[in-house]
Amino acid sequence: MSAPTVRSPVLDLSADVLALTRALVDVPSVSGTEQALANAVEAALRGLGGLEVTRVGNNVLARTNLDRPTRVVLAGHLDTVPIADNVPSRIETVDGEERLYGCGTSDMKAGDAVMLRLAGRFGVPGAQPAHDLTFVFYDNEEIEASANGLGAVARQLRGWLYGDLAILLEPTDGVVEGGCQGTLRVVLDVPGRRAHSARSWLGVNAVHGAAGVLATLAGYPAREVEIDGLRYREGLNAVRIEGGVAGNVVPDSCRVTVNFRYAPDRDEDEALAHVREVFADALAGGVTLEVTDSSGGALPGLSEPAAAAFVAATGQPARAKLGWTDVARFAAFGIPALNYGPGDPNLAHKVDEHVRIDRLQPAEDALVAYLVDRTGTPGDNA
Repeated sequence: MSAPTVRSPVLDLSADVLALTRALVDVPSVSGTEQALANAVEAALRGLGGLEVTRVGNNVLARTNLDRPTRVVLAGHLDTVPIADNVPSRIETVDGEERLYGCGTSDMKAGDAVMLRLAGRFGVPGAQPAHDLTFVFYDNEEIEASANGLGAVARQLRGWLYGDLAILLEPTDGVVEGGCQGTLRVVLDVPGRRAHSARSWLGVNAVHGAAGVLATLAGYPAREVEIDGLRYREGLNAVRIEGGVAGNVVPDSCRVTVNFRYAPDRDEDEALAHVREVFADALAGGVTLEVTDSSGGALPGLSEPAAAAFVAATGQPARAKLGWTDVARFAAFGIPALNYGPGDPNLAHKVDEHVRIDRLQPAEDALVAYLVDRTGTPGDNA
């Protein structure tokens, strides 16, 4: 049975950021189903008249071409995790706070709404931003890295991603979060030998054999490291266990999926070498290791004048990004990049995901102030 067709709404970029956020949330866009929302975003951007607009699949890109000496790239993903009976959006007051509830409110349709508001302000004929601007709305961020729409854009239209500063409007609760952790997933396969469970001594129970792997994980000392004044904490965790054949069979295999979130002073090779070292005894005992996903992190780069100027403009100290974001892709191109958005990262992917309404307009205002302030140009590092 085919998925139901979702109609594309008409987005009014002159509406306030709350109304725009609600409009975006009310269009389901679980990873792989972003077409209706991408169509709406593309139509709204083309309707402004002052932007060059293009599209790669369900990735929508727009930019000004005002011959400014500097360019700021603003990027946000359109997809969400699966809906958990939390669409359409709703407004509630809890403990005196007005909140907008719904899938993607925090991660990251509030950030997308801010981007659209900025496009509505600076993407019309006659607008005078201090920097040329590029807007990137992309798909498939919430699933495996190989499907990420920003990667597709980088392969096909890399020049569109270049700038003097990139700002990912990921949820940060209105605080600049520098860099990001790297992430590595591996599967440790513990071998055994099948036997009838009534005569278990004739076999080797692989699930029991995984106890050593789990004990290593439970006792793992998480490293903390300070980089550019930001403190990153690492973590090594089992996130999935698979084993068992039948209710009367001693299992001959147990697969433990392990996720390593590591500080950006390690590269991908160093991260893998560390995991191999942690499980050296298990590997020597016949356990095998398979890498299933790997994405390197990004150093904060807050000493770069472009990034430092934006941190100063927010009026708040930066903190480390505990998680992986696409700032890593921009950092790989040598472009200073940081995370800044109105949502709370701790609410991402939750059934009761929401965004505080009083955090929406301040995020937009901070970016507007930076983009019109000619004293804090990112070109100072050119």
